[in-house]
Amino acid sequence: MDVEVLLVAEPGFEPIYAKPGDAGADLRSSEQLLLPARSRALVKTGVRIALPEGYVGLVHPRSGLAAKHGITVLNTPGTVDAGYRGEIMVTLYNSSDEDFEVLVGDRIAQLVIQQVERANFVAVAELPGSERGETGFGSSGRS
Repeated sequence: MDVEVLLVAEPGFEPIYAKPGDAGADLRSSEQLLLPARSRALVKTGVRIALPEGYVGLVHPRSGLAAKHGITVLNTPGTVDAGYRGEIMVTLYNSSDEDFEVLVGDRIAQLVIQQVERANFVAVAELPGSERGETGFGSSGRS
């Protein structure tokens, strides 16, 4: 599938799959900033895309940043709707007690493209039963 990309930063900021078979394409920071401990920042990627109707871009954290530095995407996954044409920006959160420097070109998140189905929501007087019923958070036990 082709996805049109408009760079609003210098060349080289296109989303790129690091290895064959990767689900997520790396997004890079197009700006340098200091992300203080226990804070968040909206970080520009220098990329605008045009997804086909029926698709969504999901912005996920990078596992290495999370495991090594406590850096994650705050609204995981971030949603890039098919109709959105602005610059993709990532809300990074520093969950650690140390400041974290983001440099221009750093890989800060992954973009996963998925096909989506639009639901037709139908009002009813009662929902059909299920084995789970109304049980919610933690209802299936600890393990």
